[in-house]
Amino acid sequence: MNSDDDLPLFSQPLASSLTTVSATSTTRSREITVIQVSELNRRARNLLEANLELLWVSGELSNVIRAASGHYYFSLKDHAAQVRCVMFRQRASSLSFTPENGLQVEVRALPSLYEPRGEFQLGVETMRRAGLGLLFEAYERLKTRLAAAGMFDEDRKKTLPVFPRTIGIVTSPQAAALRDVLTTLERRAPMIRVILYPTLVQGTNAANEIAAAVDQVRQRAEVDALIICRGGGSIEDLWSFNEEIVARAILRLQNDTTIAVVSGVGHETDFTICDFIADQRAPTPTAAAELVSPDTAQLRSQVDVTKQQLMRTLRRKIETLQQHLDHAARGLLSPGERLARARDQVALAAAQIRHAMTTQQSRADNQLRFIAQRLANIKPDITSYQASLNRRRDQLKIALHRQLFDRKTGLENIRRNLHLLSPELVLQRGYSIVEYDGAILRNAGDVETGDALLVRLAVGRIEVAVTGKADGNPLSRL
Repeated sequence: MNSDDDLPLFSQPLASSLTTVSATSTTRSREITVIQVSELNRRARNLLEANLELLWVSGELSNVIRAASGHYYFSLKDHAAQVRCVMFRQRASSLSFTPENGLQVEVRALPSLYEPRGEFQLGVETMRRAGLGLLFEAYERLKTRLAAAGMFDEDRKKTLPVFPRTIGIVTSPQAAALRDVLTTLERRAPMIRVILYPTLVQGTNAANEIAAAVDQVRQRAEVDALIICRGGGSIEDLWSFNEEIVARAILRLQNDTTIAVVSGVGHETDFTICDFIADQRAPTPTAAAELVSPDTAQLRSQVDVTKQQLMRTLRRKIETLQQHLDHAARGLLSPGERLARARDQVALAAAQIRHAMTTQQSRADNQLRFIAQRLANIKPDITSYQASLNRRRDQLKIALHRQLFDRKTGLENIRRNLHLLSPELVLQRGYSIVEYDGAILRNAGDVETGDALLVRLAVGRIEVAVTGKADGNPLSRL
């Protein structure tokens, strides 16, 4: 942008839309730049959108028009001004309510300019009822605080009973949700007993009444499961179920009893604090009734199927047992026949035993005769064997005496030779044996002056010391 331009809004005109006009003045002349209206509006729109971001604007709806295309056109006004607005179909499809004249709302919009008409307008991204922002903030703060306290933890929640006998309902007696729940229970499980704990479900005192009804359920402890429900509505309509007093009452019920709590508040897109703390959330009151009640029609169907399976199994079992009985009957005999067969079996067994004994006896006799024959054939001549044995004994004695004499003679010769070679005999002839360090000394060079020697004589031993050597021979003295 040129800071010297008197009109910065028009600092960048399109070349295709410019017209240059020359003017003459008495003092000076200058060129004037002219732009078209469309270029002016385009620049104004760009300037607005570049300098104003998305923001929240509150006001009252007026002149609301819903076009055939699905877009909404309306004005947003307060006591002093108004502004045109447009909300396109894609954005409007997410609204939870229908925009109507006179409603106080808050819109999140981008300021812009509708170029064809040069009209300032807001392009609405989302819309909510006035005051909902504060409610949402309060809702989020309470939700965060209770979650941090562990009140929403899954591990503390109970499992719904499969076949409850009594179900409690906390809701308004005039609520359409109650009719939906009762109709569903009557259709699915008419045998279940239902106890209503009436309460307001909307209004300034509704939260206190809901909490009191839940406390009554806890004190009486007469139901197996509890449904807390109401129909759909705006966040203001459902706000009673976002109060901490209700959450605390449900927590006391869960801690002090075995009663499972199902929350069926609002529609599928509605979430309340009651949904988070309950043991299970249902998207609708009807769905809550379906969660806590068994489908008797389905159970009957399952029972019928099981019955048919049992009947087929029993029929097959009976047929099998009948076949076994027929086989057993064919093999069944009268006592007389059984005795006759037993006598025949005994007689046959006795004959077999006798035959076996005779055969065994005959085999033993044959073996005995064979052994006796072999003994007779190999019987030794005892007399000749005895004479031969005596002769051999005498020969052995003579050989032993001769060998003993030879051994004694040889031993005596060895003894005499050893005696002649004995060192003791040498010592007795006047010689002596000198020992050094436990060994016989044979060379004088093996000892030095001062060494101790042991001299062994024929009788006794003496110890000497080497005093010196002469002519290569050691000299010693006692």
